[in-house]
This record gives sequence, structure tokens and C-alpha cells, in this order.
Amino acid sequence: MKLLSRYLLREHLPPFAFALGALTGLMLLNQVARQFSQLVGKGLPWGVILEVFGLSVPFIVAMTLPMAVLVAVLYAFVRLGADNEITALRASGVNLVALVRPVLLASLGLAIVAFLFIDQVLPPSNHKLKTLLVDIARKRPTFELKEQMVNEVIPQQFFLRAGRIDQSTDRLKDVQIYDLSSDQRRRTIYADSGYMRFNATRTDLWLTLFDGYVFDQDRTQPAVFRRVFFHTDLVRKRGISNTLERTGEDIGRGDREMSVCEMRTELGRHLLSLAALRREREATLGNDVRTLLGVTPLPQADTTGMRPERSLEVASLYCGALGGLGRLLRPRAAHAQQPPPRPAPVPAVRPPAASLPAAVAGYRITIADSAGNLLRLRLADLDARRVALRQMAARYQIEIHKKFAIAAACLVFVVIGAPVALRFPRGGVGLVIGASVLIFGFYYVGLIGGETLADALIVTPFWAMWGANLLMTAIGLVFFLRLNRQRVAARGVSWRERIAVLGRRRKARRA
Repeated sequence: MKLLSRYLLREHLPPFAFALGALTGLMLLNQVARQFSQLVGKGLPWGVILEVFGLSVPFIVAMTLPMAVLVAVLYAFVRLGADNEITALRASGVNLVALVRPVLLASLGLAIVAFLFIDQVLPPSNHKLKTLLVDIARKRPTFELKEQMVNEVIPQQFFLRAGRIDQSTDRLKDVQIYDLSSDQRRRTIYADSGYMRFNATRTDLWLTLFDGYVFDQDRTQPAVFRRVFFHTDLVRKRGISNTLERTGEDIGRGDREMSVCEMRTELGRHLLSLAALRREREATLGNDVRTLLGVTPLPQADTTGMRPERSLEVASLYCGALGGLGRLLRPRAAHAQQPPPRPAPVPAVRPPAASLPAAVAGYRITIADSAGNLLRLRLADLDARRVALRQMAARYQIEIHKKFAIAAACLVFVVIGAPVALRFPRGGVGLVIGASVLIFGFYYVGLIGGETLADALIVTPFWAMWGANLLMTAIGLVFFLRLNRQRVAARGVSWRERIAVLGRRRKARRA
């Protein structure tokens, strides 16, 4: 059986490697087609452009890795069935379910590797890509001016329009310049032609203009308007940076740029704020009744010792194991023992108090209001804050579940792909392509649709991310149960034969 297991795994390796490379290349070409013109238009060096696409590869690989597993399983088992090897194994007494066992174990190991890749490699690469794109967006492509358009050379200060631009000689024709750099003066320059040059460091722009005139308006003297004609005019603008500055600025990490443990920490803060908000709502209702009865309202509840709700136990176990492994690998630092610091309370998120009446903005209602207007305003404020906190917490829960769900898809695609390939061994490449597109299309739609529903708080993050996995696993298990109960012939069953059988059955019913 070990020899058979090694043979099956070797049959899966070539199609897996080919599918991973082909799918990653296709999706990378799609990224290149969408962003290449924008990056080249910025005048960036080729090394920076290649870095942008290189940092996009980890995200693409995270999506194409499960797809490659599905393609490899379909292709390998379809080929084994078409060569009658499956029939020979079945005739030798080999259980078809046991035949898939080594592939399931290999996909389980690959799912673990995929999860570690998604959790440890993907977030830093996404953050580097985001930082690089922000630096690229700050770069001003002054030498890539477009004809017949008003080009913003300096944001909100200096604008240039040219009827024709010769990029080889930097020659300009029919030039119009709008200089708004001074608050007291407005200048508009019209010229028949001109040249554009940069200094050696390409930080200053020199414009040599010919045969034109200048409209000069002094805003301190509204009645004075000057028009000056020239044969040659020189315009110099400093600080026109045309080089990419790698600032390395920390612009903050989003949920897709954080690991599971980092998101779990942020999730705990939001859940703690939700618990404090729930206690505050209960205190508000109680104090309203006390105020109406003339009883002294209760003081604000102390949230210092509160703990967040327990959630995502798998993530907690994973973060605990990761922290323990890190402590074992890191050298122990010598330090004096100190008492553990008392955890600081996490303030609840709420709008500025100035937007609400004084009696509503505070933590307690101290004015007797029999109509309940203050209570309704206060409860509406608390409900709005609760919804905002729930949405922020759900965003982190979605991303945590997504990391696990995408990695588990490597195992799920084996469960559903293997019985499909064994059931239709004559499907060939058409079955591989068609089933791959159908299965992964359904999975992708379920993943994106579930994320949208979870962001709107319609479904829970668990069902949003795991719904497609659980449904396809159930379908695959049903196929596996039926696999050994049906006869798998050497020639298999083609779609034409199946349609013909259905047609004969329909005619028999009519007769």
C-alpha cells in the first residue's frame, strides 16, 4: 500500500505544479494589464514596477494554491481512470475510498503550509505593497504631460496645458499656464511655443516660452489689470520632485495586513468595548426609572476588571502555541521581576459629546423626563455605537475565519474533486476544466457573498466564511458513500450515453 500511495502522490505532483504556475501567471498578467499603464505613466524605474508585481504574488498564490490542488486531483484521477488503472485496482480488491486516503493526508499537510503562508507571509507583503503604492501615488510625473489637458504640475498651485508635446525634445506648442501659487496675485501665461527642462537633480522645472503674453491680476488692487507681451520668457518652479521617495512611513495596518494573533488582540479590544457598552445601556435604563421615582441614580459602572467575551478558540490555541514556540526559540533575557501592570480600561467608542444634549451626552440621566425623549436619544446613541463596534469586530472575525477557510479549501477540494473524477473517468481535459471552473466559481461566489453579508451583520462570520466549505464537504462525502456502491466500468460513462439513457426513460414513461 505504501508503494501505491507514493505512486498516487507522484501522479499528482506534475499537474499540481503546472496548475499552480499557470494559474498564478494568468492572475499576475491580469494585475499587470490593470496597473501597468498607471505605473509606467508615473515614470518609475523598472525595478520599482517589478517590485510592485512581485509583492502582488503572495496574495495571488494564496488564492491559486487551493485551485491547483483541485486541478491536480481531477486530472490525476481522470487519467488513472482513462488508463483503466482504477479498474485494475478495484478488481484487485482495493477500496476506492482508501485509494484517496494518501491524497487526503497530503492535502492536510498542504493546508497547514497554506495557512502558515497566509498568516505569516501574506500580511507583511500586503503592508509593504500598500506602503509602496502610497509612495508611488505621491510621485508627480511632471515630464509625462498629456496633450490637450490641464496637467496639475504642483497640486492646487501650478497648472500647464499644451496643445502638442514632443516627448523626444520636450518641445511644447500652444502653451497655457495657470499660476495660483500666490494668494495676492493670479497669473495666466499664453505662449506660442516653448521648451521644458529639468535641473541635474530633477527637482526644479525650467520653462522657456516664446511669443506670448501674461495676464497679471493683483487681488489687492481689483481695478488694476496688466497685460504684458514677451518674445522670450523664463519660468522656473522649484520643488518639482520627479523621483520616487521611499519614505517607509507606517501608514497603519488594515485587517488584511495583520496576522491572526494581531487581529485577535484588536478583536478583544472591540469585544471589551461592546461589553462595556452593554453594561452602560443597562445602567441607563435603570437610572431613568430611578430618576422618575426621585431616587438617586447609580454611579457609572466600573469597567476596569472586565474581560472580553470568549470567541475563536482555535485562534486562541494557535496564538498560544505560536507564542510558546517563540519563547522557546528566543534567548531568555535577564531582567528584574516586577509586579504585572494593571490592565488599563479600554474606553468605549462614541461620538463627540457636543453633538448631543448635555443630559444625553453624559453617562447618567439626571433630569426627570416623563415623555422619555432623553431616554430615546440616549438609547439611539448607544445603539448606533453598538452597531459600529459590532461591524468593526465582525471585520476582524471575518478575516480570521477567512485565513482558516481558504487553507482548509485544499482539503475540501480533494473531498469533492476525487469522487467526481472517479465517477466520470472518460471526462478527459474537458471534465477537468469544467469541474474546476464550476467548483471554484461556486466557492469564490460563496466566499465573496458571505463576506458581504457578514459585513452587513446579516449572517455570522463563521457561516459566512465556512458555509461554502461545509456545503461542498457534505456533497463530497455523499459522493464518496455512493462511490463503492456503484459499478465503475473500464470505459466509464460518457455524457452522451447518460443523455441517451434519460431520453429512453422519458419515452418509456410516455408509452
